[in-house]
Amino acid sequence: PFLADFINRHPDYKTRQNNGLQMLWITPLRALTNDIKKAMQEVCDDLQIPWKIATRTGDTPAAEKTALKKKLPEVLLTTPESLHLMLAKKEYPNIFKSLQVVVIDEWHELLGTKRGVQVELGLSRLKALQNQEPRVKSQDEKSGTNHYSLITNHHLKIWGISATIGNLEQAAEVLLGNDFPPERIKMVRANLEKKLLIKSIIPENVESYSWAGHIGLQLLPEVMKLVAKSKTTLIFTNTRSQSEIWYHAILNNYPEYAGIMAMHHGSLDNELRNWVEQALHAEALKVVVCTSSLDLGVDFRPVDTVVQVGSPKGVARFMQRAGRSGHHPGAVSKAYFVPTHSMELLEGAALKEAIKRGIFESRDPMLLTMDVLIQFMVTLAVSEGFRANDLFNEVKTTYAFADLTRNEFNQLLDFITNGGKTLAQYDEFLKVEVENGLYKVNNRRVAMRHRLSIGTITSD
Repeated sequence: PFLADFINRHPDYKTRQNNGLQMLWITPLRALTNDIKKAMQEVCDDLQIPWKIATRTGDTPAAEKTALKKKLPEVLLTTPESLHLMLAKKEYPNIFKSLQVVVIDEWHELLGTKRGVQVELGLSRLKALQNQEPRVKSQDEKSGTNHYSLITNHHLKIWGISATIGNLEQAAEVLLGNDFPPERIKMVRANLEKKLLIKSIIPENVESYSWAGHIGLQLLPEVMKLVAKSKTTLIFTNTRSQSEIWYHAILNNYPEYAGIMAMHHGSLDNELRNWVEQALHAEALKVVVCTSSLDLGVDFRPVDTVVQVGSPKGVARFMQRAGRSGHHPGAVSKAYFVPTHSMELLEGAALKEAIKRGIFESRDPMLLTMDVLIQFMVTLAVSEGFRANDLFNEVKTTYAFADLTRNEFNQLLDFITNGGKTLAQYDEFLKVEVENGLYKVNNRRVAMRHRLSIGTITSD
């Protein structure tokens, strides 16, 4: 619909140059961007729309990031962290001045996390820019501060893409913010029943099977029988260390799979991950041991069997992973559940029953996550600076900070400027300065350190 609208508004679209950034596509996983970029570019090429599709993530080479500064693509695929890095750039309003549409992919995965709150805050800034777009820039000769004259602009269109969760309506409200009229929210759903074959691999002697503390390797022979019968199999584990252990166990016990098996998780080198994804598309791999790095959105048609090792900790997540097999209309998704201990056999039975009855977990949104807001405030101070009243009204439009009081906000302002009551003695926490009501970071070292630490993902 967006492309059709652009073509209608610009009949000269085939020769039109310098369109600026038209669409921002935000996804939680870097691995998704390559697949989406390829699909989008094919559509644009087939429709003879001379648009450039580009990615900006932690995997993007420095040369490509530099090229993006010189000329923006029409569509940019990025992550929540990279969006905030863009908001930390000087004169960032110019990046988004022609933006029409923002798409949040796999919103169910971000909802209920601090990364989701990051997205909410990022959207609140983008919406504010659309309503008050920088038009004319001038510079204060004494302070060197940039000033903008503002004009009212078009409204930003926001699309959220989500798998099935228990609170889909609330998920839409969280994404769009509390200043968006609920009656204007549109839901697009496909009421098609996906054909699923779900089976638990039951140990021959349940009584002697472990009750806790194992990772399922006792059932490796049963899993490899499924692998042998399938064209391509994804074996999902819950942790990176578990995927490493399973990968080496298969390699040691079934050396004939060397060269036709691979491993995929977020800590691996970008080039290796790309090779695995391309090899899956090319049907060159028989089995891939992976984590959540492959359970979202990526379309690998050769995959006809999915094996889940251990509890996926949720019905929706298991459904998402099961959907990696038979990933086209009419195909049957085959998923096998491997219990790592006897108690998980009950979870396997519960999974099948919940999917049969259409019961999925809700993702509760996070509220008043002050650490994320503090980071966002410093991000804006690092770039163009902010004014307290404007930012307070802006963040109040988000679902996460609808109940933020002015007193709480003032405490956050005190924290980033004076270190609050506890950190005032440490110079490194006196980050933000106030110049004529504008909150700014002037110290280049502070700005650099902040840019390097943007994000909410924590290690184990």
